[in-house]
Amino acid sequence: MPVAVMAEGAFSFRKLLDQCESQELEAPGGVATPPLYAQLLALYLLHKDTNNARYLWKRIPPAIKSANSELGAIWSVGQRIWQRDFPGVYSTIGAHQWSETVQPIMDALRDATRRRALALVSQAYTSILADDFAAFVGLPVEDAVKGVLEQGWRADSTTRMVVPKKPVAGALEAAMSRFTPLAEPGPLPAIPNEQQLARLTDYVAFLEN
Repeated sequence: MPVAVMAEGAFSFRKLLDQCESQELEAPGGVATPPLYAQLLALYLLHKDTNNARYLWKRIPPAIKSANSELGAIWSVGQRIWQRDFPGVYSTIGAHQWSETVQPIMDALRDATRRRALALVSQAYTSILADDFAAFVGLPVEDAVKGVLEQGWRADSTTRMVVPKKPVAGALEAAMSRFTPLAEPGPLPAIPNEQQLARLTDYVAFLEN
């Protein structure tokens, strides 16, 4: 039987991961249930444990993988993460109807990806188109801009540009609520639209190498 998902939080998910690993080791014949594999694979992604996620995928019996679409869907999310495809992570998570035991983990993974994207954009850009920024954080444009305006970013409703504020520890995790377009500031320097995603991807690669 898979471990029930506990209350959300880094400690709870860490404890759940330890329990899932123990249950896999204790599984009869070394083969766990599909729900346990699904939880464990999702938890490895949440904890950015690329190596264990890949090793787990290799040792899951092919018959179990082919008979359980949820496992393939979780693996697809992992592939988007490794490709540094932020919009793809959100769309892949949103495209699948997750089981009750996996849904909270995928919700946490989506939120963690969003926080990471916010931090990276604030470091990599002096300005960014609102539509591209919204794609990076996986939110509608208005909702995406609402949240960062509260954190001291600037937005120009005429040019649809967003100007990040350099990050302060803890500031990017505040709740997103109201949206108030600013009164016509001067023109903001823009990066050509087609270069936005490539630049962020390159920047992530630079930070990780």
